[in-house]
Amino acid sequence: MNKISITGLSCAIVCIAANFMNAQTSIQVKNTQNFSRNEIVSLSISQLKGFLGKYKAEDLRIKDAQNNYVTIQWIDNDGDGKNDEVLFQANIDAKKTNSYKIIADSKVAVPESKLTTYSRLVPERVDDYTWENDKIAFRVYGPKGQAEALAGVKGSTLSSGVDIWFKRTEKSVINEWYKGYLTDPMYYHKDTRGEGYDPYHVGDSRGTGGIGIWKDEKLQVSQNFISSKTITEGPLRTVFELNYAPWSEFGVKETKRISLDLGSNFSKFESTFETEKPAPNYTIGISLHKNEGESKLNDKDGYYLHWEKIDDAFVGEGIVINPKIVEKSVAFKSETPDQSNLLVITKPQKKLTYYAGFAWQKSGQIQTQKDWENILLKQSKIVANPLLITVK
Repeated sequence: MNKISITGLSCAIVCIAANFMNAQTSIQVKNTQNFSRNEIVSLSISQLKGFLGKYKAEDLRIKDAQNNYVTIQWIDNDGDGKNDEVLFQANIDAKKTNSYKIIADSKVAVPESKLTTYSRLVPERVDDYTWENDKIAFRVYGPKGQAEALAGVKGSTLSSGVDIWFKRTEKSVINEWYKGYLTDPMYYHKDTRGEGYDPYHVGDSRGTGGIGIWKDEKLQVSQNFISSKTITEGPLRTVFELNYAPWSEFGVKETKRISLDLGSNFSKFESTFETEKPAPNYTIGISLHKNEGESKLNDKDGYYLHWEKIDDAFVGEGIVINPKIVEKSVAFKSETPDQSNLLVITKPQKKLTYYAGFAWQKSGQIQTQKDWENILLKQSKIVANPLLITVK
């Protein structure tokens, strides 16, 4: 009897071990570049179909080479109630390959991250849409703000330019800064808490990454977004969509999907267009404000730099794009307020993808213009050479 029990127990242990091994999937993440990369890796549902054919998505865990569980985030990109991809963060040395394992383990909780990305519509400040990660923050302006601006309400904003908020803390600030705004409208315009502030002027300029159509030495632009939808916000990536009413003489209807990854200085912008008449180009801009900063245009590598002093510190703004779709670029200076912009003029296309971002001197991320240019050059290489992902 004992012999049979021991044999049965041994079989059970072997079966459990076999099932555990069958649950494992190997992931190889290769960095082909000569610099280290700390990026968010995406695994699509199709890459995971072998695993998900046997196990529940909620039981999926990822381990690194040191056998540590890593933070993951599921995303439903199309709103159909089904996950489309899972994310995790990979820190990979130059010219190296990292190994990870996917296992089914419902008993171990997914590690929580101390840092996060975040985005939301902000009805308490008219209807801004604001987003951030551990390094940077942005906002754009909505339909109520447009209505108030057209009615002449003081302090309202009529603009499709992109505002940037200077952070020098890794924690989220959006909710705290807007809460402060409710009792003091200048709350987040003052750098008194050691977290940063918003001294950046957008007006009718492109801010950092707004778009338009360049024709006859003038920029045709949309007004504020008319609707927004949050796709996801979580520890590794936030994604949302903005819709714009038809604009320009070409009747451009635009849907803009914006995403921001943890640890990145750049938001990814993906604008999809429908037009009544063919547009001659789509143009991405950065405000030159009072034309007192420095610009550097690099059509060869697809990065564009602006460096300026705001108050008592410098900020670097930039655009990164596939150079193959760029027609030309120019630092356009005007005597009309808010009409001086660094402009990247691209070939007309159904979908325009680019990256726009910044770094503030007081954040500690950069100190010189060369520091910022190095980040832009690195980002251009990252865009041109994505991490190579193999799932076995």
